[in-house]
Parts: sequence; structure tokens; C-alpha cells
Amino acid sequence: QMRLVESGGGLVQAGGSLRLSCAASGTSIDGKAMGWYRQAPGKQREFIAGITSGSTTNYVDSVQGRFTASRDNTKNTVYLQMNGLKPEDTAVYYCGAIGTRSWGQGTQVTVSS
Repeated sequence: QMRLVESGGGLVQAGGSLRLSCAASGTSIDGKAMGWYRQAPGKQREFIAGITSGSTTNYVDSVQGRFTASRDNTKNTVYLQMNGLKPEDTAVYYCGAIGTRSWGQGTQVTVSS
């Protein structure tokens, strides 16, 4: 069973950047499409970015052009580079294998205006 640990969140001013990491253990991410999700207070968890096993990426419109997903299969880790952060990006961020409903504990991202 894959276990996931997200990290790299924090408090940042609007316009700033953060790089999130998602370290997997128990199962290799090699060959698996991985996704990034977020859940803002009072809202449902939403998919925001995906990266295939071949490193093809896709993003929802709200983060397109600002966020970049990447992966390092040798480290069994996926990343989310977030630039141009906005207050509406404030949420707990999670990663998970696409097609599953299993995530880590999440990492809090707070963007101040």
C-alpha cells in the first residue's frame, strides 16, 4: 500500500512561491499517474494538477501557468512548484495516485494578501 507524505507548505505573501513535495513509500510511483489536490476551508477537495508516468502534465484553469508538477521516480517523489500565489490558493494540499482516494496528511499553504 502506498503511503504519502506531503511537505513544503507554509505562509507566504501574495505573489510568492512555494515548492511542495510528496514522498511515497511502500509502493513505487513508477508507472503511476499522480495528482495534486487541495481543500480550502468549507470546500470540497479538488483536483488541481496531474502528471502521468511519462511526465505529461495537466492543470485546472485556476492554476494553469502558475503551478508546475514534476516527478523524480528515483526518489519516489512528486513535486508541485507554485509561483504567483494568490490568497485564493490558501488550502491544505494533498497528493495521491490518480484513480485512488488515498492521500497523505496534507500540507497547509496560506497566502496572505
